[in-house]
Amino acid sequence: MLPGGNGPGQDRWREVGNAAVVLDGASSFTPALVDAQNYVDNLLIHITQSLRKDYTSLVNVLSSSIRRSAEDLELPARGRPSSTVLIAQVDANSLKVLTLGDSTAIVCMKDGQIHRITDDRLSTVGTEHRKEYRSRLISGSGYDETHKRILRALQEEELKRRNRPDGYWIAEYAPEAAAEAVQCSFPLTEVEWFVLTTDGAQRPIDHLGIEWSRVAYMSTPELEDLLGRLHHWEETEDQTASLLPRAKLHDDKTIVVWR
Repeated sequence: MLPGGNGPGQDRWREVGNAAVVLDGASSFTPALVDAQNYVDNLLIHITQSLRKDYTSLVNVLSSSIRRSAEDLELPARGRPSSTVLIAQVDANSLKVLTLGDSTAIVCMKDGQIHRITDDRLSTVGTEHRKEYRSRLISGSGYDETHKRILRALQEEELKRRNRPDGYWIAEYAPEAAAEAVQCSFPLTEVEWFVLTTDGAQRPIDHLGIEWSRVAYMSTPELEDLLGRLHHWEETEDQTASLLPRAKLHDDKTIVVWR
């Protein structure tokens, strides 16, 4: 994991026995009464505890964890933090994947077929604001005050459509969001490897054409070096985000590999 800026960032990950969890807390451009870092720390604790109780359902794990975090932090009616959730769990027969939000699992089968599991519903909200800020970045505007204004308007639109059937679902206040997660299952004997990643790493890796099969067989020092190189590319080669339009110069970057 590599934070996008100073401090620990808002990504979190943990190995829990036969499972791995990746969280990506939402950066806020509108006032939030509970910090996203506090939220992901608390949510990770509850997901970890629930997985250790050997639940048979990842939806139950996530639902109870969302509820308990909301109670712990006394989340307010507005300005609540949120987080993507990505869980992969291996048992004797299968690999189960659950994703809520735009983090991504990439699963390679032994026959070479690759499956990409993500939840892209957030991208369908505020599409005009997204098009506007991306087109401005491509034209070279950089991260000016207009860019910040557009992002604030985008987040206001997202808040209106959060955890609603006509919008998108995310870990926040409502436990029922867990039942809306994207889920997949694969026969374990047919799985070669899988990678779990937040969008801060996934997007530049895809943009730069780095093969996920290379990433999957990197050592820990090589993965750390890769995240540093992605950060450096953003800083030196694309500091105005004209090549890879993104909301901010650096996002937190997390990669978890299973082989």
